[in-house]
Amino acid sequence: MLAIIVTGHGEFTRGILQSAEMIFGKAQKVMAVTLGPNESVEDLVNHYRVAIQSMQPVSELLFLVDLWGGAPFNAAQQVVAQAPEKYGLIAGLNLPMLIEALTIQDQPLELVVPHLVRAAQGGVRHLDLSAQDDDED
Repeated sequence: MLAIIVTGHGEFTRGILQSAEMIFGKAQKVMAVTLGPNESVEDLVNHYRVAIQSMQPVSELLFLVDLWGGAPFNAAQQVVAQAPEKYGLIAGLNLPMLIEALTIQDQPLELVVPHLVRAAQGGVRHLDLSAQDDDED
């Protein structure tokens, strides 16, 4: 089973994981790891290592990060670089991505990553009420 670390700035990650579990149910081998206001990238790398250790055994791991290039991304990138064949990283975390990740957690990382990128993109939509059918009177 693919282990997942949901991470980002502040309490966002705990909240999005809680929301996903309200919809999907309790997740296994999934942890929210947050970056506090006074924490560094090094602190976060240590938090990730503790989380990974607590989820053992871990054969594959995916980081779902809130923002490309931020401290949580940079810390995750350091961890992924140590085992790129079994660790992955996706930025732009949203609720559709996380719910989809929970539903396909039994699949290999190489299949999960492209699927989640598509799921996250598909979760961004616009309600256009001006495009209503002109036949309605």
